[in-house]
Amino acid sequence: MNTKKYLLVAIYTSLSITAFSQSEVTEKEIKAHISFLASPEMAGRFPGTAENKKVVAYLIKEFKKSGIRPYGKSYTQDFTAKIRVKKGTTDTPRVLTQNVIGFIEGSDPLLKQEFIVLGAHYDHLGMGGPSSKKPDTTGVHLGADDNASGTAALLEIGEKLATNRKQLKRSVLLIAFGAEEQGLLGSKYFVEHPVIPLQSIKLMLNMDMVGRMNAEKQLYMGGAASFNGGVELMKQLGPEAGINPIVIAYDVGGSDHVSFYKKDISVLGFHTGGHPQYHTPEDQASLINVAGEKLVCDYVYKAILSVANRKEAIVFVPEKKN
Repeated sequence: MNTKKYLLVAIYTSLSITAFSQSEVTEKEIKAHISFLASPEMAGRFPGTAENKKVVAYLIKEFKKSGIRPYGKSYTQDFTAKIRVKKGTTDTPRVLTQNVIGFIEGSDPLLKQEFIVLGAHYDHLGMGGPSSKKPDTTGVHLGADDNASGTAALLEIGEKLATNRKQLKRSVLLIAFGAEEQGLLGSKYFVEHPVIPLQSIKLMLNMDMVGRMNAEKQLYMGGAASFNGGVELMKQLGPEAGINPIVIAYDVGGSDHVSFYKKDISVLGFHTGGHPQYHTPEDQASLINVAGEKLVCDYVYKAILSVANRKEAIVFVPEKKN
């Protein structure tokens, strides 16, 4: 190859990488992800449906674009989900669905054997059903905040981590969980069938409903005291990220991080608070505070970077109950 051709190829390659992977979280991409995930065409992302499978394909495509590899040969971890039904119904359908897993390897020869897990569930309620706050209403439950917001944050933070992978000493697993709305089934399956040794997971951060930040810029997080130095770190990162962190020592809540906490793994569960549109067809993309979600992404990214690079060991601290 002559010098001129080599330079053209190099420039084209550089432009292509820039076009497909960005070093910063952007409001434009957050909005685009949520608009797709919470569109009427995705029909509420119900497990086992064609629309749910389209979301899985979308997540894999986005991981690939960001340079995020699978852990092993496949991005997907298949499992069977038992679907919730109305009280008194004897037929309990089971469907095949997936967790989607991406891998960013750490740069330290020893510490890369330890993992930080960043998770969010991508499924929702489909046309409603027993978990809906309007159980007698049949209509697409769009799930923009619950949990297209967390899934969009997972993709954006994952992209930034992948771009800056050389700055990470420990490794990161990105997991988009399936069937959370059916009883945390994706995360339960993962911790019972982990792709890495559970003892190598030092912290699990979970984002569920992070798209409705209020005017006070509050971000709630449970489980901060479940690892050494966690409460102090999460408070310290607030002013730099431009948010008001509501740091809760334990009270880990009811999302996918609970499955990890029950295995004595340190956790942080993030959310921006409840709202009247929760589990109704009105949880739509137009209500998302995109600028607020970007602040969440930047904060969680800083938290991951800090924990992934700390020199001292990350130790699980169980809650002491009287």
